[in-house]
Amino acid sequence: MYVCVCAAATDAQVCACIDAGASTVEEIGAGCGAGTGGGSCLHRLATMIEQRLSGGGAA
Repeated sequence: MYVCVCAAATDAQVCACIDAGASTVEEIGAGCGAGTGGGSCLHRLATMIEQRLSGGGAA
């Protein structure tokens, strides 16, 4: 599923960025482009980071 339509970034791509060490929205943006366009996905990205890093798996 698309998390960021502007960058055509999927939840799998975002999770891969987090698994590779991204811990901020900016680092995800550098990794797959998500969050670098319109900004409507920023809250979702932050939630995904929080859940993934706390062991909650995919958001």
